Amino acid sequence: MNVKEPNAESAAENGGIPHAIRIDEANLTLELLAAAIPVDGYRLRYHLMPPAGWMNDPNGLIYYRGEYHVFYQHYPYKPIHGPMYWGHAKSRDLVHWQHLPVALAPSETYDLGQQGGYGCWSGSAVDDEGVLTLIYTGHVDGRRPEEVQCLARSEDGIRFGKDPANPVLEGAPTGAAGFRDPKVWKHDGRWYMILGSGKEGRGEALLYASPDLLEWSPLGTVAESDGTLGDMWECPDLFPLGDKGEHVLIFSPMNMGATKTMYLTGQMDYGNGRFSRRYGERLDYGFDFYAPQTFLDGSGRRILIGWMNIWGAAMPEQEEGWMGACTLPRELLLAEDGSLRMKPVEELKVLRGTHFGTGPLTIGPDETVPAGTRGNALELKAVFDAGASGQAVEFGLRVRCSEDGEEFTEISYSPDSGKLTVDRSRSGRGEGGVCEAQLLPMEDGRVELHVFLDRSSLEVFANEGRKTMTNRIYPDNSSLGIHLFARKGEAVLERLDLWELRLRERDGAME
Repeated sequence: MNVKEPNAESAAENGGIPHAIRIDEANLTLELLAAAIPVDGYRLRYHLMPPAGWMNDPNGLIYYRGEYHVFYQHYPYKPIHGPMYWGHAKSRDLVHWQHLPVALAPSETYDLGQQGGYGCWSGSAVDDEGVLTLIYTGHVDGRRPEEVQCLARSEDGIRFGKDPANPVLEGAPTGAAGFRDPKVWKHDGRWYMILGSGKEGRGEALLYASPDLLEWSPLGTVAESDGTLGDMWECPDLFPLGDKGEHVLIFSPMNMGATKTMYLTGQMDYGNGRFSRRYGERLDYGFDFYAPQTFLDGSGRRILIGWMNIWGAAMPEQEEGWMGACTLPRELLLAEDGSLRMKPVEELKVLRGTHFGTGPLTIGPDETVPAGTRGNALELKAVFDAGASGQAVEFGLRVRCSEDGEEFTEISYSPDSGKLTVDRSRSGRGEGGVCEAQLLPMEDGRVELHVFLDRSSLEVFANEGRKTMTNRIYPDNSSLGIHLFARKGEAVLERLDLWELRLRERDGAME
């Protein structure tokens, strides 16, 4: 079911429709469209996704008054990328999410236009002396300035009003290719903002400072590409991690081939406004991971959530009236060498239901062994002894297998090449392809594959989060088998644990 956005074309001409009215119209439409979405299709069982319509970048991640809040880029009227609103959900445990009213709608000259490319684009959230404050990019195609930075505030954390001082930051630097996606934080009593941009074919992140969130002073380019990291950096995020003062810079580079997200670790010098790089790597090696954002929770953990889709890909769930989802929340940890570890948050264990375990087990050459359970919403943890299996052996898991063996998604590891691979060329509808990452066995010679499967998504955490791969898959509903396999020799499985995952009712949260 498609519903036309009310007054979308005339709003800019007649001076705009009040923000509160546009919010109410969007919420009424969402309620109608959500009721028509089939429950037995590609809808995810335990991931955050929109009630209906379109979702992309997570925005405004924050732990506020004892609850986790996630905002996200949202078009409530159709499952396509349209004029951007901000959807909103909250949780007490990072597992059970309650959808709240739409937080932001395009309604002013700085975020509303007559062309389709306008709206409340990506940004972040802060607690400003108890007031939940959103900072976002107002974007209007064909207008100068095209992108400006704006504020919206809420006393109750639900209904937001745009600041009359908007835009609080306009006028991109000369030659800037993009001026968007503000991430704001406080350091030593001063507010800082990092913005995504590019110049002369090189991506960069711009830094600003403010005493009050209203008056912003430019501090220059905090980091930039060396010519190999894309020509524009979207959704930058800069934050300290670990106990030695090291900082991490995350961004989504444009026009960098298969690499859609990167991180750099190093030192941040607030005195001169410059970040110096020590280590850099792709953040996630799957096809469907973009625009991640992080925040601190009440216990000091740095938690990351990303968009579990990618631009330009086939998205079969659009036929059901919705599109897009968030990744599982992931805790970030910094290793001694400067690399990051991403691990699923501990709270996800509450999803675990019926358990199945097996091992040790030797899997013969070119043998496929049923894992003993079936399902489309599972957590799997398989530990292989790579040393005992032999260098030439390839081993791993196949999930969402059909009865005839024609449909499956394969997760494999080759000790010989050191490659971890996810092959979705036989995964059903949607995009195919093979993604891979270099992965060394752990110090004891073992390879651990920690997998979360949720109907139309697959998230792989390898070797305690040293590498992750995030993908959307669209198999037939009847393809539920789980298999272990080995190629070119015997593989030694030390242990396989599988749990059926399901949400329990909690505080009116979504099922």
